[in-house]
Amino acid sequence: MTDAYDFSDRIERVAPSATLAISNLAAEKEAEGADIVDLSVGEPDFDTPDNIVEAGKEALDAGHTGYTSSNGIPPLKEAIAEKLRGTGVDADADEVIVTPGGKQALYETFQTLIDEGDEVVLLDPAWVSYEAMTKLAGGDLSRVDLAPHGFQLEPALDELTETVSDDTELLVVNSPSNPTGAVFSEAALEGVRDLAVDHDISVISDEIYERIVYDAEHVSLASLDGMSDRTITVNGFSKAYSMTGWRLGYIHAKGDFVGEAGKLHSHSVSCAVNFVQHAGVEALSNTDESVEEMRQAFAKRRDLLVDLFDEHGVDVDVGDGAFYMMIPVDDSEVQGTSDASGDEPRADDQAWCEAAIEEASVACVPGSAFNAPGYARISYAASAERLREAVDRLVANDLL
Repeated sequence: MTDAYDFSDRIERVAPSATLAISNLAAEKEAEGADIVDLSVGEPDFDTPDNIVEAGKEALDAGHTGYTSSNGIPPLKEAIAEKLRGTGVDADADEVIVTPGGKQALYETFQTLIDEGDEVVLLDPAWVSYEAMTKLAGGDLSRVDLAPHGFQLEPALDELTETVSDDTELLVVNSPSNPTGAVFSEAALEGVRDLAVDHDISVISDEIYERIVYDAEHVSLASLDGMSDRTITVNGFSKAYSMTGWRLGYIHAKGDFVGEAGKLHSHSVSCAVNFVQHAGVEALSNTDESVEEMRQAFAKRRDLLVDLFDEHGVDVDVGDGAFYMMIPVDDSEVQGTSDASGDEPRADDQAWCEAAIEEASVACVPGSAFNAPGYARISYAASAERLREAVDRLVANDLL
């Protein structure tokens, strides 16, 4: 049978999300009765705080079920602007677009800024969808590898300087980072600022994990001198407020950006869900205590994992934010294909992750999905008991 569809070039440029693929596989195995410790998905294991849920219910009861203005309800846009001003960003409500999730905010930003052949620079390891969004927009990728520098940006500023140029259209900065948990220092971000100004580069600052920070201080890139007019700040409610399924995010940018991105927004999603936006106002206004409780729990889990890995001789670079950790699997006995030189088979992070789920019933994401071969990403958005069990299973199956 001949396929009746003639697919577009842009859709054939990209593969499905690797993180969701692993999560879907874990869900399939669980449906078959397997007990999977799923450390693949970036989803807090906490319920959405009660006050947010109640605000959503009250909004439903009040009849907030129709369309809103495309860019969002005024109370939420003002609450977002106020929140941004609290981090030193010069922000007004009319500079905000409220989106159905942070991922939609990023997609609209790439589509608004990138033409065919434009250069986009990523800091590796990089979240999987940045590459896909670049390709969907027709952009070309250049990359800077932070792995040799403990996943930190400051020691890699020389490499970044060599990579960007006057031809660079966009640089993507994600701090705290998915997948490494790294929080970039103010000095590192000042280095980004200097390069962006020198080469007239727009910068996406993906700050979705800004409230989940431990032994460091988060700095909003747009708060730095010279960056207000060239930074597109993207954020959302999924991680800090445990609202993944509510699908609520936002963009903030100066100048004409909101007007231009708003065209795509209005012709695609129309608006974010009405009653969810009202819940977002509550999240920003009255949920600091719940956010802090979740942050402290994540910090304890991170430290627990570091201790468990240390007991088994696994050295990890410990991030100061988010809820992810990259574990090296290069020395694993699980082998993949031969390398390009034809030498002996080398450790393969894809093979390691396949063995982890098939043999140990532990779901992790291959580092190669983030352009970080030789690592596996684990999410510690799981209970301490399940984290201990995951490590025990990996050890029992000679994977650590």
